[in-house]
Amino acid sequence: MDRQQEFVLRTIEERDVRFVRLWFTDVVGSLKSVALAPAEVEGAFEEGLGFDGSSIEGLARVYESDMLLQPDPSTFQILPWRGDTEQTSRMFCDILTPDGQPSAADPRHVLKRTLAKAADMGFTCYTHPEIEFYLLKSEELGADGQPVPVDHAGYFDHVPGGVAQDFRRTAVGMLESVGISVEFSHHEGGPGQNEIDLRYADALQTADNIMTFRTVIKEVALQQGAYATFMPKPFSQHPGSGMHTHFSLFEGDSNAFFEAGAEFQLSATARKFIAGILRYAPEFTAVTNQFVNSYKRLWGGGEAPSYLSWGHNNRSALVRVPLYKPGKGQSARIEYRGIDSATNPYLAYAVLLSAGLRGIEEGYELPSVAEEDISLLTTAERRVLGHDPLPSSLHDAVRIAEESEFLAEVLGERVYEHFLRNKRAEWQDYRLQVTPYELQKNLGIL
Repeated sequence: MDRQQEFVLRTIEERDVRFVRLWFTDVVGSLKSVALAPAEVEGAFEEGLGFDGSSIEGLARVYESDMLLQPDPSTFQILPWRGDTEQTSRMFCDILTPDGQPSAADPRHVLKRTLAKAADMGFTCYTHPEIEFYLLKSEELGADGQPVPVDHAGYFDHVPGGVAQDFRRTAVGMLESVGISVEFSHHEGGPGQNEIDLRYADALQTADNIMTFRTVIKEVALQQGAYATFMPKPFSQHPGSGMHTHFSLFEGDSNAFFEAGAEFQLSATARKFIAGILRYAPEFTAVTNQFVNSYKRLWGGGEAPSYLSWGHNNRSALVRVPLYKPGKGQSARIEYRGIDSATNPYLAYAVLLSAGLRGIEEGYELPSVAEEDISLLTTAERRVLGHDPLPSSLHDAVRIAEESEFLAEVLGERVYEHFLRNKRAEWQDYRLQVTPYELQKNLGIL
């Protein structure tokens, strides 16, 4: 038994932890949980915990249903919202086959496999997500059939005694109590919309943190009589919720994206990384923007990027190179702005990183920088400049993903197959719906 496992067992005993929740995700990133009695934790470390994988979306077929959960002791945390009596903790798990091998259907393993490839190339990847979400009075719709936000404040607004302000203070405190460091928090542009930015961490820890973040945000909202949603576009007339993520690669202690004196202080490695992301973005958009509603955000105006482009401090670009801070070469990074808050972070970061690493491996050439507001260009101007569009619907994204050898390789056959099957089913359900828009527009005149 290693030292981390010993620490977990000792903490469980000293803190009188009564329940140990084992967390993992299905192929679309829904959090799954099973509560383990403290006496069973040591056995779970040694042998794993058996469960029926065929009952979880995308994990196993019926005839190979037996799977094992292997707790990762480095992710052990007490859950503060459960209170001081009958304390509850959690650990994220890797999913194994009965013979102890990593499951090809485990989203967490997909990311770990990508990070292992990066390590073989000499890189450590750090990520820093900016997570947006809406805070609503409840999950019930108002009399007009629309969600009801908790306020009507705007970007960076300070509302004395405001619900969102109290909410963010409580949420940040709870996040930090489970080991998630927060860099910024503020009101976003939409009514009831908030943003909390997590401090940078390695990509696997960030993905684990995002899954915990969503749970914390929803728990705090419920405690305060509200409801939090990470739906990409809950309001047609207000901005969608993105999860812009900053990426940087380090070689040892050196930032591989920084080169003093280069254009935008951007190294050749960084330029190739961006080029890889731009080349494969249409193919992985089904993963980073996985719901029907995701495309209402991408193509619904606001600052959501819809075209292949990169720019220096250009917020209309899909990939942004943030303003360089003199004397802070270690902070050099790029920001991918297409991803939304409802993504499966394990798969999303796996495809983004893999695309960038492919760009480095193959030496892809970076197209010209976009200096203008891309949304204001005409279709012809965008075409001439090479700013091709991202998929405009889940249907289009899935169709492109189905033809992508890159995506199949990164996700692995099992995850690729189950993910696409789930998305096809969602599109089929959606296209059969008769929407309120159609009824309001057509019922009285046709």
